[in-house]
Amino acid sequence: MPGMDHGSHASASSSESGMPGMDHGSMPGMDHGSMAKGDGLSDTKDGYRLVSDAKELPAGKAAGYKFTITGPDGKPVTGFAADQTKRMHFYAVRSDLTGFQHIHPTMAEDGTWTADLAALEPGTWRTYASFTPDSGPGKGKDFVLSRTVTVAGDAKTTPLPAASASTEVDGYTVTVKGDLMAGMAHPMTVNISKDGKPVTDLQPYLDTYAHLTAFHEGDQTFAHLHPETKVNGDKGGPDLPFHAQLDKPGNWRLFLQFQTGGKLHTAALTLRVG
Repeated sequence: MPGMDHGSHASASSSESGMPGMDHGSMPGMDHGSMAKGDGLSDTKDGYRLVSDAKELPAGKAAGYKFTITGPDGKPVTGFAADQTKRMHFYAVRSDLTGFQHIHPTMAEDGTWTADLAALEPGTWRTYASFTPDSGPGKGKDFVLSRTVTVAGDAKTTPLPAASASTEVDGYTVTVKGDLMAGMAHPMTVNISKDGKPVTDLQPYLDTYAHLTAFHEGDQTFAHLHPETKVNGDKGGPDLPFHAQLDKPGNWRLFLQFQTGGKLHTAALTLRVG
């Protein structure tokens, strides 16, 4: 998958990032804040704005994407609440959903964040910042803001792989079970196996056994889900239950990240939502 990166190099270098975007309410595993945050397709929400001078990035080599989050007063926000051990999650997703990077950027004292992106394929990419302010009018509220950036070069669109219940990554088989209907919360289970045997040694990653983000084909609407499984050391799997809600019908590209033996794996599959 061109442009896919696990983001592990970035997360290892920073403890200054955040992954809000999850409401720890009565139904774990579902992002209750998705309605309040909107679909993640705007750079502005409730006076908060994702600001970046980057309009174009080079193809085929690593690049630093700099941005700030400004508050309703127009000033850079420097206080962010930690969630899942991080204060900011940053995603770069190609318009055809074939490229994906999940990074934990670092923040300078003036509120400027730097996301160290691995090499990108030419084309249009959308960058998402997910955060929760820890002061001001947005204190405690989850936000996902996004902008687009162009990667120079001959952009070739890759058709989205057909909807499938399973996929392979690094020798692991990831299978998704559950029929989802748009706008409704439904049970969904992710099963992880290897060589036909259930995997039971998943390690905690960001305080959970799997991190799942989903993007809607066509408009790149953002969704973020967590498994309901309680973390108990390096004993996760093979089944990870979710209470999942995806708000639009059609194809969604799911990126499931999980860790074994200190290595982060990213599985991608297309899920059809009725």
